Amino acid sequence: MNFQQLRIISETVRHHYNLTEVANALFTSQSGVSKHIKDLEDELGIELFIRKGKRLTGLTEPGKELIKIVERILLDTRNIKRLAEQFSQYDQGQLTIATTHTQAQYALPPVVRQFKKAFPKVHLALHQSSPGEIVSMLLDGQADIGIATEALENTTNLISFPYYTWHHVIIVPAGHPLQSVHPLTLEAIAEFPIITYHHGFTGRSRIDQAFAQAGLAPDIAMSALDADVIKTYVALGMGVGIIASVAFVPERDSLLVKLDSSHLFEKNTTYISILQNHYLRDFAYCFIELCIPALSKSIKRNDKSF
Repeated sequence: MNFQQLRIISETVRHHYNLTEVANALFTSQSGVSKHIKDLEDELGIELFIRKGKRLTGLTEPGKELIKIVERILLDTRNIKRLAEQFSQYDQGQLTIATTHTQAQYALPPVVRQFKKAFPKVHLALHQSSPGEIVSMLLDGQADIGIATEALENTTNLISFPYYTWHHVIIVPAGHPLQSVHPLTLEAIAEFPIITYHHGFTGRSRIDQAFAQAGLAPDIAMSALDADVIKTYVALGMGVGIIASVAFVPERDSLLVKLDSSHLFEKNTTYISILQNHYLRDFAYCFIELCIPALSKSIKRNDKSF
């Protein structure tokens, strides 16, 4: 058994049993990947993968148990490297944050500014992704910290902390008829085409839930991944916008009007998540503390689940 075989087992699962992609990811040949898998199975005396002809289609029961051990071994190997970097280059390195467009554009700029002032030599890599992609990046060890509203809180092997709460707001072009509706109602909003987020983004499920509970089927004329696109088309008069409150900036959005709609939708919570047992550099903890000052480093260091 060798380390390359363990990496191949992990990458095979990660690439959904496509050995061509595994070979490309590890800069080797497909035949070499197949040989390593067969050699390991022969050494262990068990089959790790379900096969259909020459194709791998899934994990056997022993394979499902083995992959858990393999992932722990590979995680600890990465942790060893991070540990060495922590003591040899305590204020240098890379911090990878996987987050959504809304968080990167509107919530994180003050935090990033403070972080870069404190750690100018640390390269901060911001990956703007969907909530599902953020989860995958954390679980695969490709990201150190994930920040999103959806998907993170209840994912196994992730430790999540509430970052901040927010609500949705209604935005319209200046002079829109809804400006004269007091109090604003879902029924009044549903009279117009609506532009909001894609399913699975920025609390969209709460929006759908609110209308459904009111017995309404609104016309979702357009959907987008981020608030900037939504605001662009609302300003063109193509519909009423529903966006995250943090995404409305009066100085920038002078063509639009924000309507009081906090009573219409439930609050949302954005979470910060890390992979359990993933060794974080001290500057990563500092980034989290800048987001959540009440979460002190001493508490995190004493938490055995980290």
